[in-house]
Amino acid sequence: MNIGVFFGSSSPEHDVSIITGEFIISGLKKLGHSVTPIYLTKERKWLIGEELGSLKFFTDENNNLKEVEDKYEYLLDLSETKGKMVFVKKGLFGKKIEIDLAFPAFHGAYGEDGTIQGVFELIGVPYVGCNVISSSLTLDKALTKAVYESANIKTTKYISFLKSDFENNKNEILNRLKNELKFPVFVKPVHLGSSIGITKVKNSEGNELEFAIEAGLYYDDKILVEESVENLMDVTCCVIGNNELQASELQESVFGSELFDFEEKYLKDGGAQLGNAQDGIVIPARLDEKTTNEIKELSKKIYKLFGCSGIARVDYLYNKETKEVYANEINTLPGTLYHHLWKASGLEFEELLKNLIGFASEKFEEKKKLNYAFDSVILKQLKSAKLGSKKLS
Repeated sequence: MNIGVFFGSSSPEHDVSIITGEFIISGLKKLGHSVTPIYLTKERKWLIGEELGSLKFFTDENNNLKEVEDKYEYLLDLSETKGKMVFVKKGLFGKKIEIDLAFPAFHGAYGEDGTIQGVFELIGVPYVGCNVISSSLTLDKALTKAVYESANIKTTKYISFLKSDFENNKNEILNRLKNELKFPVFVKPVHLGSSIGITKVKNSEGNELEFAIEAGLYYDDKILVEESVENLMDVTCCVIGNNELQASELQESVFGSELFDFEEKYLKDGGAQLGNAQDGIVIPARLDEKTTNEIKELSKKIYKLFGCSGIARVDYLYNKETKEVYANEINTLPGTLYHHLWKASGLEFEELLKNLIGFASEKFEEKKKLNYAFDSVILKQLKSAKLGSKKLS
């Protein structure tokens, strides 16, 4: 079985995706799998090559990817792709590469949002992780909160709007935000992760709110503005599985700024989200046993509610003073699969990879049992039916 690891893409989280992809490639090779690195450039070109399976390729300042694209560029051959993904090297008599199982490592748009999952579904190739619907739904922070509300799961009060709405009714939206929400608030692009484009606005005075919205609209066409949780503990729980679910220990993220931003997550002291900054994370979170178990069970409930499969991460906002728990964002492809949290939960990275591949195969086999055929006489009836005064032919 040849596993294709997909990473990159035209998303602001492009570089984080490279790190996740290379981490997965390394782990799969240690398990003895045949692995093909498949890098999607920001211009959406498919680049394939063994050299792309090393992080050094992307960190070497002497490598100019634009200059070597032709060497690695492949095309997805839809004429031969059925049950497998077939890539063909550009040029006459190009080399063919077949992918038996897809392991997406994309973050954000064009990969974590259901886009690539739709390609896998259409082709009929097994893939790791959540399906089209759960991926697209959870990537939209506003829709995620709407589903929480429908299921009576506590989440922070919010207002969301489109870029076109803001451009056409700026003053009306600003007034509504200032009148209906309690400050401070967070302004977020709804489709991005890694805290990109997020701003905390402390009060409704001046132009700070408007500037924060315009900054978010630089990255996205939809904005979420939500009330802040003060006395905050940022808590995370990962879940894996399809039918039988396993919840990880809880992680408490400790950060010095107003929010758990990109620098704290990926740069400072090696990156808390990468499991390197030990001062930035506490596992297990400093919560009592009852609250810990409640959050673990809630994470499984949310996982099922959104139809997740394989792996997902649920983030929470915990008010240390009032003891209230607010469900926050869902991430269907946690950076580096949150291997550090699973390791702290007793599951080594190689075993996690084995499980995820097993879940992908299990989900694929279950779906094959569904019946997609339906015998209908509708076309026979239409043959003799009249459309207006003319017969159908």
